[in-house]
Amino acid sequence: MLHQLTRELYSQAPKETIYHYTSFSGFMGIVESRMLWTSDIRYMNDSAELNHMVNLINDEVNERIQLGHPNPALLSQLTGWLRGRVSYGHLLFTGSFRENGNLLSQWRGYSILGKGVSIGFNPSHILQCAKQSGFMVGRCIYEPQRQQDLIHQMVDIIEDLASQQERGTSGRAEPCYEHVFEQVENELLRIGALLKHPSFAEEAEWRIVSPIISDYSHQAIRYREGNSMLVPFLEFPLQIPCDAPLKVEHIFLGPTPNAQLSMNSLKMFLKKHRIVPARGTAYCNIPYRKH
Repeated sequence: MLHQLTRELYSQAPKETIYHYTSFSGFMGIVESRMLWTSDIRYMNDSAELNHMVNLINDEVNERIQLGHPNPALLSQLTGWLRGRVSYGHLLFTGSFRENGNLLSQWRGYSILGKGVSIGFNPSHILQCAKQSGFMVGRCIYEPQRQQDLIHQMVDIIEDLASQQERGTSGRAEPCYEHVFEQVENELLRIGALLKHPSFAEEAEWRIVSPIISDYSHQAIRYREGNSMLVPFLEFPLQIPCDAPLKVEHIFLGPTPNAQLSMNSLKMFLKKHRIVPARGTAYCNIPYRKH
């Protein structure tokens, strides 16, 4: 079943420091609230998040139909159902961490006008926080062959479930498989949250992934202003108890035209909030260029 496949994907745990890149305003919010904002996966910075999984499934379905699949109606219904659920389905919130806290590509996204930091956390601390909040932690998958193998297994499982349903509804001209798809929707979301386009492999991203939320009016869901829309988010506690100083392993200050002054005020801010990074604070040493 798909839940077993999901469990295997989320069984790997990070071993080294993992970093969260953010702006100065995001950093101050994290330190002062001891919370990380996790966005619904449809509203992440990369707008193609779930579409990548859908495209992979479409490719798998088309190949099976071309090879003469005995139940093309099932496969056609699957792709049609996916197109709708990607935009309007259950909510799944994720937060991102990187294995490398000093990546030029990430500074370009998070240090606009020289305002960026990457916060390094001990992985065991993040795993503990995730467990207490009901989140899962998983490493993103970039390898094309592994992604294809996973998609192949997923479609096989859906076909098996559909076959079981058909045995109980014999005589219908063309069964409706929506009930089958609804049974696997949550697992499809959890797996899709870890499938990223191979071009992003440099990021070596780990994700915290929330429980599935089907009630859009759930009291825990909040909204923030995005670039062109309201973005739903959940708060992920980074410190338990929440009134203790934030536990931080390491901090990188991103490219800035005023490295010395910026580093000084960063250390003042950390001291005010009683934060002592176990491995200190460092400048990224990447030349600053205005965008």
